[in-house]
Amino acid sequence: MRKYLTIIELFLRSSHFYSGVRLSFAVVIPLVILNFLGLFEYAPPIVIGAFLNAPGDIPGSLKRKVNAILISAGLTMLITAIILFLKPFAFILIGALAIISFFISFLSIYGFRASLVSFSGLLAMVLAFAIQKETAFEIWSHVLLMGVGGLWYLIVSYVFLKLAPNKDANQLLSETLHTIGEYLRLRARLLTKKADRETLMQQSIVLQTQITEKQETLRELLLLERKRSGRSHYDEKQLLIFISTINIVELIEAKHLDYSEIDALFENNKGYLKASKKLNKKMGNHLITLSEILIQKDKIPSKDLLLEALQKARGVISTYVEDVTLPKAREGALILKNLFDYQEQLFQEIRAIRRVMANVKHASKVSVKRQEESKFLTLQEYRFNVIIQNFSLQSTLFRHSLRFTVAILFAYVLGTLLGIHNGYWILLTIVVIMRPNYGLTKERSKDRIVGTLIGAVIAIGIVLVTQNTIIYSVLAIISLTMAFALIQQNYKSGAAFITLNIIFVYSLINPDALEVIQYRVIDTVLGAGIAVIANYTLWPSWEALNMKHVLLTMLQRNTEYLIATQKLYHDKTEAELSYKVARKEAFLAISNLNGAFQRMTQDPKSKQKEYRLLYDMVTLNQTMISGIASIGTFVTNHQTTPASKEFDTIILKIVNTLRAATAILEDTNFTEEVSVASESSNAEKKIMEAYQHLSELRDRDIKEGNTEIDTETLHHLQEAYLMANQLVWMKALSENLKKATLKYDAVLKERMHA
Repeated sequence: MRKYLTIIELFLRSSHFYSGVRLSFAVVIPLVILNFLGLFEYAPPIVIGAFLNAPGDIPGSLKRKVNAILISAGLTMLITAIILFLKPFAFILIGALAIISFFISFLSIYGFRASLVSFSGLLAMVLAFAIQKETAFEIWSHVLLMGVGGLWYLIVSYVFLKLAPNKDANQLLSETLHTIGEYLRLRARLLTKKADRETLMQQSIVLQTQITEKQETLRELLLLERKRSGRSHYDEKQLLIFISTINIVELIEAKHLDYSEIDALFENNKGYLKASKKLNKKMGNHLITLSEILIQKDKIPSKDLLLEALQKARGVISTYVEDVTLPKAREGALILKNLFDYQEQLFQEIRAIRRVMANVKHASKVSVKRQEESKFLTLQEYRFNVIIQNFSLQSTLFRHSLRFTVAILFAYVLGTLLGIHNGYWILLTIVVIMRPNYGLTKERSKDRIVGTLIGAVIAIGIVLVTQNTIIYSVLAIISLTMAFALIQQNYKSGAAFITLNIIFVYSLINPDALEVIQYRVIDTVLGAGIAVIANYTLWPSWEALNMKHVLLTMLQRNTEYLIATQKLYHDKTEAELSYKVARKEAFLAISNLNGAFQRMTQDPKSKQKEYRLLYDMVTLNQTMISGIASIGTFVTNHQTTPASKEFDTIILKIVNTLRAATAILEDTNFTEEVSVASESSNAEKKIMEAYQHLSELRDRDIKEGNTEIDTETLHHLQEAYLMANQLVWMKALSENLKKATLKYDAVLKERMHA
């Protein structure tokens, strides 16, 4: 029971619910005030204007919010005027419908916020069919009042932002901490669940993508806006927590373990891994608890359980050495030690978050300098040239716009010919659920239909019990709030509340509510069916065909990240900024690759071309970025010896191999010097010999009875082990990645000539 109460409390305190309240306030207040003044006939267009301009009001900088709402207001007014004026001219109207559908949906090329402005425009196009205005004066009056509604919503949004300026950032920080906590718990299971690893790895792909998306929005919220307006003490706290989440994610990615090696070493001794697994789970759970406290403002829990788990994980290393004995235990002990070091660093980041949340004085300092902040922001390009570049069938969004336009025209003509009651609901369903890729459209169609049926059943029950208009009014407001609060988090639930809202609003106008419910369900099913069929048959965008560009970008970013890490090893002070920027770009690239692969898995099985090869390439890229992060994290957190010539030689070999793989996808020539290959083989031998030499020195100490090891020697041994094994491993990875790329390129060329 307590768990459910916590879930309800977190929802009611969330920015999602706050957004629902904000929209309801913007919609209800004009109705109440104008009704009180006896001017209720002016209320509907103002309410429509407010409602249509809410989608673009998403977390981000104030300037971008204002621009999005103003552009949305102008766009919705223009589209509404065009549709209303052209209604009497059927053929011209169809032409206008086609042009608006295509070009407004095509605006999505400018990013997520632009796609929401586009959605507002398309929504205005559909709702215009529900508006009955005969004269030019009536039309212009309606359009101008819609503009007033848009400005009214802008004022409401600004006031709500000032009342709770940190709500969006807090919510995103909370969700980021929660998702990272889940990711840590999943990584704990990966350690010992050999049979489930592939499934768990696919789940980790989803979580990684979610984390990166949230962190990108947080960058805009915490860096771009604060750069313009300055930072308060609370802003500094949020930025510190955000920086810790970035460090935690890098640490997690850096510890991409060679599970086959772990299975071989601990096949019959998995008990030695249990302490590390338990520590990961406890840290994951602790992050989830902190994510809830960030919203609830409760007391920070004790860290005693974490300290106890950390101590047990440390103790297991000594136990393992005693049980297996040196030198046989060295390799396993170094793996356990490296794993413990990584978990100890994770604990320190969690502790840093705890200190910030507990308002510990001088807990930490913000490490991002003002002049460097822009380097960490991913700015959307808004030039007209972007349209030109995407204006071809090669563009996924161009094909989507064509597909969407045909679906809208077909639905409109079908509804007109069949005389379907409220036929624009079919168009509305298509606008709401149709997405560029088939899998998401199919999923949203299913959720929309199920949500509509659930909403319809609930509405029928309420309508049969009462015909009280006051109850309908109250339920309409509540359902609107809940619909807008849930639509991004749980589409099925959001669809149910949208259905409830529409039914109760229509029930206030039309006493025959059951008829409204019947048409609502039929039109939703028709719209969903048209959307899915159109996605499958008209210029389909199967994700497998779009993977080449994403893979190419990933190879380029991994190469840049590796070079930046090499420079960091040589000079931490000078190369730190470029390293962090390269790391951010690489993590964004792997998130995009993971997202593309995830979308591919939602396509029909017959369209998942070369699934196994692409899965291997995603995994190889994921492993490569983890290998690079492993070196970068070690260099950042330890006092290292000077980078050796052998290190640079092997890095050059890996870089050349990655560039060769890039050239294959770009269909260009890249010739590696023969000497680089031979020099890297010699460097590989020398770097392994350096580790073996340190190991032999340590063996000699043990034989002489010097079982204790000083910190400096231990760190040198760890560094030698990490660099030797990691570089050899990454060199093999890069070669496997090149082979896989060759195979993938051959498949693409074969497909083109088929």
